[in-house]
Amino acid sequence: MTKLGIIGGSGLYDIPGLEDPAWITVPSPWGEPSDDILTGRLSGLPIAFLPRHGRGHVHSPSDLPYRANIDALKRIGVTDVVSISACGSFRDEMAPGDFVVIDQFMDRTFARPKSFFGAGCVAHVSLAHPTCGTLADLTYAAATTCGITTHKGGTYLAMEGPQFSSRAESLIYRDWGCDVIGMTNMPEAKLAREAELCYVTVAMVTDYDSWHPDHDAVDVAEVIATLQGNGTKARDLVVELAKSLTPQKTPCPHGCDRALDMAIMTAPQKRDPALIAKLDAVAGRVL
Repeated sequence: MTKLGIIGGSGLYDIPGLEDPAWITVPSPWGEPSDDILTGRLSGLPIAFLPRHGRGHVHSPSDLPYRANIDALKRIGVTDVVSISACGSFRDEMAPGDFVVIDQFMDRTFARPKSFFGAGCVAHVSLAHPTCGTLADLTYAAATTCGITTHKGGTYLAMEGPQFSSRAESLIYRDWGCDVIGMTNMPEAKLAREAELCYVTVAMVTDYDSWHPDHDAVDVAEVIATLQGNGTKARDLVVELAKSLTPQKTPCPHGCDRALDMAIMTAPQKRDPALIAKLDAVAGRVL
């Protein structure tokens, strides 16, 4: 069965209108998730909503429990994840208030655990195409149906934070061909692939970072004002997307749900039992 997970970033802290809403606590061997998970239904489709920073915005990007968040969603049966995140733009045409359906990432973070696997069970998954093309198409269609100015495709540079970019950094990232910048979607996307989840990022543009000659550097007050409008659009998008997902989950044509088929390298007799136990939800299908 299809179950849609929504990870809400800055500006999206809940999903009003859920049928049979309930906040549930989901224990994870990878620590405590950012918050309880709001479950319910939209148009008959099971929904699980996780506020990435916690209600009240209590978690910094570098301190987020990324592994626990992905594990908890997988543990309760989520199959598809839409990650909604605030970001800065490196492109004139990607203006504040616009959405970008991301299809590539550049990871510049350095202070976060980036894998469920490691010593005792080594695995390598492909990230050539780090988002799910089918889920991206459906998400883009839902956004445009809602009348949201949306760009299909874009490269998201993930920076460590919590400070915003210097002008020099911003200019370099723009020259590299990146389209938007944020602090939270890595290693989230990597972990979602390891957990065999269909995953896509919707980047909500709030500012032009620090590169634009006609705009001041990031102004937090302006960002918050833009976030409020973006949050309303994001909720509309989720409602529309729920209508387009089929209740019966079919195999992902891009192989997201089979990412671990050939990924695990460690011989069975050499695997660490303690790590294998922690991987029960993420990799239970192949272990």
